[in-house]
Amino acid sequence: MVIEPHLHLGASTYHSGLDIGAPEGSKLIAVTSGIITFTGFLGGGGYTITLSKDNMKFTYCHVSPVYIVKKGDSVLQGQVVGYVGPKNVYGVKGNQYYDENGNPTNGATTGPHLHFGVRINDEYINPLTLFD
Repeated sequence: MVIEPHLHLGASTYHSGLDIGAPEGSKLIAVTSGIITFTGFLGGGGYTITLSKDNMKFTYCHVSPVYIVKKGDSVLQGQVVGYVGPKNVYGVKGNQYYDENGNPTNGATTGPHLHFGVRINDEYINPLTLFD
C-alpha cells in the first residue's frame, strides 16, 4: 500500500511507509523481537536498519551511520536499535542525494526524521494498521 504523503508529516512524494519528524539522535526502538537482517546505506532511504521477524520486515531509514546493531544480531522488543541520523552525511560512495547547498544528504531527506516501513511477505503495508 502506498501511503499518501499529506497524512504523514510532509513527505514531498508518494512513498510506502511513515515519516516521523524527530531530532537527530532520537532513540529508535525495536517494535518486535527479531533479527537484524540489514545495516547499510540504501539509496533514498539513506543509512538503514532492517529488523526481520517471520514474514515481516521493519525498516528504519535515515538513521545514524554509527550503528549499535549489526546484521545477524538478535534484538528484543523495546531495545534501542539505533538513532535518528543527521541530514547530511559525507563520504558515501555513490550517494546521489544532495541538499539545496550541494551537501550530500542521508538519502532522500530534507532533515532529520525516521522513515519507518513495514513489509509482510515483501509487500509494503500501512504501518499504522499494526498499532492501536
